[in-house]
Amino acid sequence: MTTSGHDYPQRADAAIWITIGVIAMAVMGFVALGPFELDWRSFLIPGVVTALLAAGGWFYRSIRRDKRLGAILSSTAHIIGFAAVGAPLSYIAAAAGFPLQDAALEAIDRHMGVDWAKLMTFVSLHPGLQLVLSFAYSSFALQTLTTVLALGMAGQLTRLSSFIAAFIATTLVIIAISAVCPAAGPWLFLEIQPASANGFLPLSSTSWPVFLGLRDGMLHTVYGIRSEGIITFPSLHAALGVLFPLALWHVRGVRWFALGLNTLLVMATPAYGSHYVIDVIAGILTAAICWVAVARLLRAASETHSEHVAAIDDPPSIIPEVPALPAMAVLSRDFEST
Repeated sequence: MTTSGHDYPQRADAAIWITIGVIAMAVMGFVALGPFELDWRSFLIPGVVTALLAAGGWFYRSIRRDKRLGAILSSTAHIIGFAAVGAPLSYIAAAAGFPLQDAALEAIDRHMGVDWAKLMTFVSLHPGLQLVLSFAYSSFALQTLTTVLALGMAGQLTRLSSFIAAFIATTLVIIAISAVCPAAGPWLFLEIQPASANGFLPLSSTSWPVFLGLRDGMLHTVYGIRSEGIITFPSLHAALGVLFPLALWHVRGVRWFALGLNTLLVMATPAYGSHYVIDVIAGILTAAICWVAVARLLRAASETHSEHVAAIDDPPSIIPEVPALPAMAVLSRDFEST
């Protein structure tokens, strides 16, 4: 029995739900065996929203036969469901208590010629730059939603499933690395004070008490919402700054905006996320590797079937096309067949 190309998103959908379920069981296992406790009420809203979106996705895929809307609803459910179980997993990883690697990371930055204190001073002296970088750094949640919407509306449903899979894979790899290579970040390690930085304070500063509380055993509760981003190495923000433009590279009229915004997001990460530059580089490499790995897995799966259905064409764009950047084309090539 053969399977058409349009069935790949459905199979990816099932695989993603299995992954989320396995993570949820792992988190509950850690809670049962360790010192953690779950704030169950904080999981209620994301749980209900995820279930409703998943049900809507199934309805529009199976009953109404609107694959685009079904894929958008299902993919949004994936993101919310994964965030609800991924955040507690990052808290558990931070509590592993491995030695902090700030000295090594800061030494790598200095070896690359990066003076983090001077970088922070430069940003703090330019209010206009702060405004632009702050917006870019804070855009990751909105970009996640708009990426799902853009791919779904463009009919690039296999690519949408690939984006979700790469998003989850990248996050899990980064959480695993952060567990064995934890770091507090340059702001704390270098003991920079807001007064010496013209009042500038990273957006990630609210995560510091949580990170330190997890490491010293004072914090035991994990949440489904209101969780802080506590990962320093590799940078998840920088990784997302790669995944978003790669995912949108074949959506006409969007690619250049996505590339520009995410270039700013990556530039903002050291200052606003209190990240070493090596954190950013590691995040970019992790995202690129996961992107290619997911593409090759999907390509291998597609080659086991003999029937293929042509993908839905992109809708016309009012913005003229521009030749693709060579570097972006190389990374994006692995998804050409999807």
